[in-house]
Amino acid sequence: MIVAILICVSVIAVGQLGLFYWRANIANTASRQVSDRVRAAAGIKAGSVSSGDFRAILRVFDLTPDLGGAGRTYREIRVYYLIVEKIGRLIPPVASLAEAEMAMCSRFVAVLLDERLERNTDSASQMRGM
Repeated sequence: MIVAILICVSVIAVGQLGLFYWRANIANTASRQVSDRVRAAAGIKAGSVSSGDFRAILRVFDLTPDLGGAGRTYREIRVYYLIVEKIGRLIPPVASLAEAEMAMCSRFVAVLLDERLERNTDSASQMRGM
């Protein structure tokens, strides 16, 4: 019985550590600068990317091919955004925290879109050079 409890606690601790590491990587990526071309492509008028821009950025992201390798849908960040959005609506005291997390998700996808557009531009220039 004690062994089962230790295994359960260990699995939960490792899962929690993995979740914190994943979120830290997202926060690190989201802290980078978002270019003007991403804001223009997504139709973002404000100077910074906000939580409300997530779906607009995803639309542009889904339209751009990934010429740098295997395309990823980034399903995890989409699910995380939806969960945080739902929690923010259901529990009003955490709405501001949910808003900040959703903005981080938006910036994360915007940075990934910027990187994808950069790779596409590089690939196009290499193709013109041939």
